[in-house]
Amino acid sequence: MSRKITQCVLKEMKKNGEKIAAITSYDYLTTRLIDDVGIDLILVGDSLGMVELGYESTLPVTMEEVIHHLKAVTRAKPNAFVVGDMPFMSYQASVEDAIRNAGRFVKEGGAEGVKLEGGVRSVDAIKGIVRAAIPVVGHLGLTPQSLLQFGGYKIQGADNLSAARLIEDAKYLEDAGCCLIVIEGVPWGLAKEITETVSIPTIGIGAGKYCDGQILVIQDMLGIFEKPLPKFVKMYAQIGEGIKKAVAGYIKEVKNGKFPELKHSYSVKKRKKEKGSNEGSQDT
Repeated sequence: MSRKITQCVLKEMKKNGEKIAAITSYDYLTTRLIDDVGIDLILVGDSLGMVELGYESTLPVTMEEVIHHLKAVTRAKPNAFVVGDMPFMSYQASVEDAIRNAGRFVKEGGAEGVKLEGGVRSVDAIKGIVRAAIPVVGHLGLTPQSLLQFGGYKIQGADNLSAARLIEDAKYLEDAGCCLIVIEGVPWGLAKEITETVSIPTIGIGAGKYCDGQILVIQDMLGIFEKPLPKFVKMYAQIGEGIKKAVAGYIKEVKNGKFPELKHSYSVKKRKKEKGSNEGSQDT
């Protein structure tokens, strides 16, 4: 039987030099499949706004939408560590909001940890959530909820000043009680320095090979999401094209009457008439 992954297991993996494989998931069946092959961490990301709900960014995503998908994922009872991504304005307004909403992820969604974005500005919220005995994953670098402030999806930490600030932010997150840090969209050398600076695991996305683990959005790496993909994404399959081909074949066979064939249909068997009865009966 596979071991249940917890925040303690993930910290031990960093200590032992064992890489952490993480991925996003948003539904029951996908979670069953990826958990069967041994994924370590599942993030129910606010990226669901773009890949599941069709939003232009993560900003419109609500607590209710993430909880809905969290419930679907946790019903699969994965061995992986399940983290819920706290959406925009679910933790920024007050520490009380942050604790309450993180608690909803655990109580209603079944999350085993929560992720929120930001460095020193998020420390008070992180400390409050940790005091409530909820594991917290930090997120530094290209933080999508800061899209408007950044002016787009831009690489972070490209100059000495911003790089030093990100290293300092990583220390703040560790001191505040984070169990992991996601590092997104930063030069690989900076991600390596952050990883070596903190004792908690780092999970990279567009941050090079020297992080303690990696995460990708599942629709990106399976070739389902058709918009232009970032440089850091590697497609391990092109399932989107396979889906199109399969559905096109189905449409063609329905239109020309080839589907369904007799083997796809139920047959009926006539029963013998009972004595004194003028009617027969059928079963399927």
